[in-house]
Amino acid sequence: MNIITQLLNALPGSISQGLIWGIMAIGVYLTYRILDIADLTVDGSFATGGVVAVVLILNGCNLWLAMLLAFVSGILVGVITGLLNILLGIPHILAGILTQLALYSINLKILGKANQSVNVNKTELLISLRWVRDFAFHNPLITVGIVLALLIGILYWFFGTEMGCAIRATGANLNMSRAQGINTNFNKVLGIMLSNGLVAFSGAFLAQFQGFADVKMGQGAIVIALAAVIIGEALFGKIFKNFALRLLSVAFGSIIYYIVIQTVVTLGFDANLLKLLSAAIVAIFLGIPHLKKQYDQNHIRKYKGGRSDA
Repeated sequence: MNIITQLLNALPGSISQGLIWGIMAIGVYLTYRILDIADLTVDGSFATGGVVAVVLILNGCNLWLAMLLAFVSGILVGVITGLLNILLGIPHILAGILTQLALYSINLKILGKANQSVNVNKTELLISLRWVRDFAFHNPLITVGIVLALLIGILYWFFGTEMGCAIRATGANLNMSRAQGINTNFNKVLGIMLSNGLVAFSGAFLAQFQGFADVKMGQGAIVIALAAVIIGEALFGKIFKNFALRLLSVAFGSIIYYIVIQTVVTLGFDANLLKLLSAAIVAIFLGIPHLKKQYDQNHIRKYKGGRSDA
């Protein structure tokens, strides 16, 4: 009974964190599913968003302006990765790793030290873990939930425009898109920019939620985002066919992921092994479709073989 009480008490915080990471997971979804690109920049751009937002807030910048500039910083990071790939011909994965590596030094330079607290007693933040039970706009569940809904609405509209459809076509069939006169290089860079902008925006929210920014706060973020994407698709893929609902399923996947993490931690799982658990979850959900396909193929072969023998 005590464990159930602990889980219920921790549930609002887990859902709030899941919503914040859901924005980040949607950013990863844009590159991973729509563009069919494995962009590892996000581990760095997530921290960049948090670092930029915290430094601006501590220097008296308007909160929403700080969030907007955090989003812009992610877009600029995406430009670097995209140009490394397009202009220099560096593969997507390696370009992302190079940008991520460079961002560690950049983030450290911006922040001035490894981590920086946000004094919530003097600075009224948009959200904070301290307010997770308050029924007010600064409650993370309300604020991030509204922002997430608006972002999904904007993305749904954007990917219905000519430019958005061109990005989707680029990811679906690169050669056919080029044959239709679509500038695939531009669309790749634009998609990576938008993805990292959302990731940095999410990082800015998380920095406020936890009360500090750290240059390593994005470490392993790609694994968490992939877990959210894959869990969302596995559980809601057959139900949610609309593009907006697919984005929503990614956010749901992130919430479920954090509820699972909170549950295993409450049950006494070693917190030092959480990254291992995350990797295992991603590996399992990635492997299930392949194993299912192999099983179906073997079943069909046995069925046909049995009929021919008869």
